[in-house]
Amino acid sequence: MDTQKLAQTAKEVVSRTILAADESTSTITKRMATIGVQSTPEINRLYRQLLFTAEGIGDYVSGVILYDETIRQTTDNGVPFPQLLEKMGIVPGIKVDKGTTPIPQSGQDTYTQGFDGLAKRLIEYRELGARFAKWRAVYTIDLTSPSDISVQRNAHDLALYALLCQDAEIVPIVEPEVLMDGDHTLDRDEGVTQEVLKNVFLQLKKYGVHTQGIILKPNMITAGKKNAQQASVEQVAQITLETLKHIVPDNVPGIAFLSGGQSPDLATAHLNEMNKMKLKSEEKYPWRITASYGRALQGEAIEAWGGKAENVAAAQKVFISRAQKVYQASMGEL
Repeated sequence: MDTQKLAQTAKEVVSRTILAADESTSTITKRMATIGVQSTPEINRLYRQLLFTAEGIGDYVSGVILYDETIRQTTDNGVPFPQLLEKMGIVPGIKVDKGTTPIPQSGQDTYTQGFDGLAKRLIEYRELGARFAKWRAVYTIDLTSPSDISVQRNAHDLALYALLCQDAEIVPIVEPEVLMDGDHTLDRDEGVTQEVLKNVFLQLKKYGVHTQGIILKPNMITAGKKNAQQASVEQVAQITLETLKHIVPDNVPGIAFLSGGQSPDLATAHLNEMNKMKLKSEEKYPWRITASYGRALQGEAIEAWGGKAENVAAAQKVFISRAQKVYQASMGEL
């Protein structure tokens, strides 16, 4: 295991922003349905090509997470997507988990599937061009969830996944997502997120994962969507950074926040505020703070496209406009 190479790759991936274009077959089907288009491998390819060939993408995006279908696809000219991205200075990545499933008799608790054949799949994905990977664990907040079983099980799984990635010379994105769903308070979200992250980093250490060769993809700490009392942008940024400061090792190269269903504008504003705070205290917050957004980067573009060839150029402009804003926010420049 070349830990220096892993650390260098991780720094490359977070140098700008990460586009999460890793929607599963079921998810991309739902996304396409919102614009009245039926998802097929070819329609999906055309949509991803629209994003990946948008002029200027390399100025704002440094990593793209692909799906199993997508990493095997090519442009109209026959160029494999990973190769296309590399030529633009963008690191190709791959989603390797196979979604969540309920833990029986544990309320809304889930664990993540995907360990069967993972070591072999990582080798294949590396040969296809992937240099980093992603595995998502999900935690729902309600009266009984997340349980200790859920928190501990997902922490073990994230650590084992990360170890397998590093053994295959692939940088793992470690994604423990505390969902915004529900009516929980900001304080409750803070407490759950702290417990989740503490367990994750405890297990990463126990499994011997090199934290200088990972990327953390956490949620921002917010009140539940159904809670009438929402915190200000400044409050969310402050409480999120303070939580991370006490748990995340200084040698983690980057924290790439997920948007978690926030609107593009709100997700961008939160990221910008955190980086403004970081600029005032670089030593206090030593990691690169950026974004790994899916809907918050793509949502406006897919609506502008609508599945029509004549809308490709307009959709690309919308996408690049948002990508530029998110990158500027990752620098605290908005």
